[in-house]
Amino acid sequence: MARNSAVAEEKQVDPEDVAESLAKAVYDGDIVNFRLLFNPFSPARKTSPESFDTDKYAYLLPSDEKAADPVFQEIVAQVKEPSVWEHIQQELEANRPARMPSSLVLKLADRAVARGKYTSAAQAYEQLRVRQRMREEFLKIGDTALDAGDVPLAVRAYRIGAGMEYNYAAFPEPLPVVPNYQTRALILHGDYPARPEDAVGMQPAESLVWTALAYLLNSDEAAARLERQPMERKVAFLDRLIREMDPGWDAFVAQCGEAVRLARKFNERIQGIVRQSDGSPDGLAEELSEQLGDDPRRISNALLGFSSNCEYDWWQYVKDLAYRHPAGVLFVARQLVGNLEIVVPRFRSNSPLADALDLRAVVGAAGVTDALPAEGTGGGDDGDGAPSEQDPIQ
Repeated sequence: MARNSAVAEEKQVDPEDVAESLAKAVYDGDIVNFRLLFNPFSPARKTSPESFDTDKYAYLLPSDEKAADPVFQEIVAQVKEPSVWEHIQQELEANRPARMPSSLVLKLADRAVARGKYTSAAQAYEQLRVRQRMREEFLKIGDTALDAGDVPLAVRAYRIGAGMEYNYAAFPEPLPVVPNYQTRALILHGDYPARPEDAVGMQPAESLVWTALAYLLNSDEAAARLERQPMERKVAFLDRLIREMDPGWDAFVAQCGEAVRLARKFNERIQGIVRQSDGSPDGLAEELSEQLGDDPRRISNALLGFSSNCEYDWWQYVKDLAYRHPAGVLFVARQLVGNLEIVVPRFRSNSPLADALDLRAVVGAAGVTDALPAEGTGGGDDGDGAPSEQDPIQ
């Protein structure tokens, strides 16, 4: 213990390392690293055995390229301002929880917003007790921009504002609400659709747009603010939002087209099996399973762009799709084929949202229909919410 104390007392901390590491955290909009530098074990503290010279903490220091950036140099100058630097030194020497310099925390929050790190910005603004006010300001900017027809600005403002939601019930301390699209997608598809029109993508236009806004913004409150906007403006907002969130959306559209082609092909095969069957549910299910085998999974694999034939359960397909293309889960449905449950494309081809997102092209101008023919044995559930084994691909 005495030896450790002696080492701690002899430790020298380069002030330049402290200034540059704090400036880097502010520049990056990284509230986690900023807080770390004030922790008891921080390499910036003389009483800590940790050191900036070790590989363990090399990431806290800027690269040569970053250090040469004029913006970074301005932040370093802000860190070194006499009143700010004196406050930093005082807090690093104090044996208590640090009070971080508010001017740097505010700068960090603004940088986090500019870099799209909305949860980091939310934590910084929350530390300054201005998060709710800043959130409301961004949402107001979004409302004004949308009223003026500036959809790109409206989407950016809403993404920032919605990204500042906070969960005060989080343990061990309140934390920003993180968009968990995989969990929310499973909730959307938790009940097997009793009829094809019960699928998420088969909702009337207003209902689908509301579902999409609440799901993608991860905030019912933010979605409700957009309710007063006309349909075409909400669709334009969602189109921009989805493509910003998912640069690979066009790839999903192509994958959806391939999945529709395969599904229609399987539907034709199923209708042939249905016509030749004895009509009993058990016999039909057995015959479907025997003749189709695992082939129906090719539809779901095509939908996700898998080159190999993955043997997922329906919920694994939904989770994977939500991770790759969050908005994609709004245009699919669970489907029982024999004894196998898969995920297939299903949406109204005349839906304004599907049209804006180029999904109408994958089914053609088929009018008020779903993505696949609504024919077959009728399927549905057995009265208790469970899927019937008769339900074909539709």
